[in-house]
Amino acid sequence: MNLNLTQKERLLLEDQKKHEEICIKKYNNYASQTQCPELKQMLQTYAQQEQQHLDTVNQMLSGQVPNMQQSQQQNQQQQQQNQQQNQQQQAGQQAGMKSVQDADMCTDLLMTEKYVSDTYDTAIFEFTDTNARQALNHIQKEEQQHGEGIFNYMQKKGMYQAQ
Repeated sequence: MNLNLTQKERLLLEDQKKHEEICIKKYNNYASQTQCPELKQMLQTYAQQEQQHLDTVNQMLSGQVPNMQQSQQQNQQQQQQNQQQNQQQQAGQQAGMKSVQDADMCTDLLMTEKYVSDTYDTAIFEFTDTNARQALNHIQKEEQQHGEGIFNYMQKKGMYQAQ
């Protein structure tokens, strides 16, 4: 199915493309810096998902509506893997490596996810094509899941105190 983008839609997607590229760089960079295996695995997983988001945005910029059924299947597989990882972590995780560097990286990533999710919210309301809105909504949901995962990690490690 072809997607005819308005000028505003194209500009919004170009912004999202830049955001996804930065997210990929941040997740990969921080994954290489952390000493915590749990955090490293989570960041590597999120980097892969951000790459999928970038691929979807690029598809839309080329005038194609992405196949959301395939993306949803990949998302379900990722969620199952994440649930298994969470169960393993809860069953007997190594003593918390609560480093200042990891806390700073997580804080930066959480702020980034909040911002990126917000920009997707704006884009969703600006798109005229229902399938395009659904694709963007799918990405936004995953961005929110990334933020939740980072928040939960930080809270579990004593890096974030919800008040």
